[in-house]
Amino acid sequence: MLYIQSMQIQRGQADQGFTVSLPRLSLNAGEVAALTGPSGCGKSTLLEMIGGILQPDSLECYQLGIPPRDITASLLEGEENQLAQVRAKDLGFVLQHGGLLPWLSVEQNIQLPRQIAGLVTRSEWLDTAIARLSIAGLMKKMPSQLSIGERQRVAFARAIAHQPQLLLADEPTAALDPHNAETLFSLIVEMVKALNLVAIIVSHDWQRVTDFGLKRYAATVDGKQSVFTTC
Repeated sequence: MLYIQSMQIQRGQADQGFTVSLPRLSLNAGEVAALTGPSGCGKSTLLEMIGGILQPDSLECYQLGIPPRDITASLLEGEENQLAQVRAKDLGFVLQHGGLLPWLSVEQNIQLPRQIAGLVTRSEWLDTAIARLSIAGLMKKMPSQLSIGERQRVAFARAIAHQPQLLLADEPTAALDPHNAETLFSLIVEMVKALNLVAIIVSHDWQRVTDFGLKRYAATVDGKQSVFTTC
């Protein structure tokens, strides 16, 4: 479960700045939402606030997990030690270009978040996920030996390896051809629901978001303000 009330940040100076705000977001376990809007409207900025990377200027409520854990104060006060623990245990990230560590093998990349979270036993469900993503045969390879599509599938496996409460994906299919983009998007939606996670995906592809029936938080840009609301 993820519930956010009145989250806002201003980028830049007051007279030339741009405000990004989210009045309300509510998602249940197994639900996938998309942040949509034109380039430069603040989608990635909002995702980074939700992920505890950027500190919001104002926030009324932020609750994550079952039972809900309130981390509003940690976000507002920039308590980095607390936020680092939340990111390590409860959040998973997928970047546009994978973000795999080039000096680690595929298997080591996937296992890294589990090690950070203190998970040492082998996970059968992760083995099943790896098989479903068709990357079981890539475990000993290095990221430089992978295709773009393979790198993104590995990045997704790494993001869910430690069973986070919340998956955040910033344009995970942007670098892929249409076929691989459709395949990865479908796998993300399928596995988020199967694992009962909450997921938020930044996407420019309004049609794909619509086809998959995702909840949409679209940006309305008015001058120097971008407001994300459900539609």
